[in-house]
Formats: sequence, structure tokens, C-alpha cells
Amino acid sequence: MATGLELANPFALMMNPEGVIQAMERSERLARLKARVCRPLDRPLIPRTQDSNLAAYDAQIDAQLEAAGQDEEGSDLP
Repeated sequence: MATGLELANPFALMMNPEGVIQAMERSERLARLKARVCRPLDRPLIPRTQDSNLAAYDAQIDAQLEAAGQDEEGSDLP
């Protein structure tokens, strides 16, 4: 499949993708590799929950800041 020129220049392999796929299918070393399909996006690492207490707490903090005449960064509102 690969000539000396193709081995020296890996970008030349893009010109013959069928040959690359055939070589991969014939490769004994690739066949011996253990394959495992990982799907990390199937389930979130941190489960999403709607916590009404958290939303109420955030609203309370926002109301306190507005009552004090400050924005979230602590500077005076214009």
C-alpha cells in the first residue's frame, strides 16, 4: 500500500483513503487492540436538578443588592 514516498509524507496518504482503509482492515496489530466504545455525553457527570431553594436564595440576594443600590459587582448603580 504505502511506498517510501507515502511513508515519508503522511499527507500523501490523504490522496488514497481507500488504500489506507484496506491496510487498516488487514492490519494484525490493529485487530489485536481491545476496542471499547465510550460515550461520555450520554449522561451528565453532574445530574441536573431544579432546586427551588437555590433559585429562591439567588432571588433573595439579587433583591438585597437592588435594595442596597448596588449591582452584582458591588459598584453603585448609575
